Amino acid sequence: MRRADREVRDAADIEAILRDCADVRVAYQDAQGLTIVPVNFAYVFESGKLRLYMHSAHEGRKIDAIRAAGNALPVAFEMDCDATVYTGRTPCSSTTAFRSIIGTGLASLVEDTEQKIEALTLLMRQRTAMHDVTFMPRQVAKVAVWRIESTEFTAKRHPTPAAHIGS
Repeated sequence: MRRADREVRDAADIEAILRDCADVRVAYQDAQGLTIVPVNFAYVFESGKLRLYMHSAHEGRKIDAIRAAGNALPVAFEMDCDATVYTGRTPCSSTTAFRSIIGTGLASLVEDTEQKIEALTLLMRQRTAMHDVTFMPRQVAKVAVWRIESTEFTAKRHPTPAAHIGS
């Protein structure tokens, strides 16, 4: 990372970024070429390891790509929140405050029904604040659940410029 002063290393601060980001953009390459797709997600962040969970239809380009890669599709991902542009006195002194996470990993389908239920329950809890959702196996059979096991990621913060605090 070029700007090490903006790197976020504290686990609680990383978790706050994960919690506050509404979606993640997942980039990958398949037979059609490069693509990127925004999806909402749930996460597990423990001991510095990051796992993301998503859901989708059983068919489609990303699911086909995961299957074609033997259920281990290399991906890149990005999420950001709190983006605010601050205009400076000159164009070159303008900046954007933000928090973000960028990383790489392997995408794979979750096939086990109990693991799918856990992932979907986590997704509902984290993204909708619905804590008492119960999924039945026949319900989860109707959707694909996939995950990204991060191989590496960095979190970054560019705080509000001091000249704009309180203005």
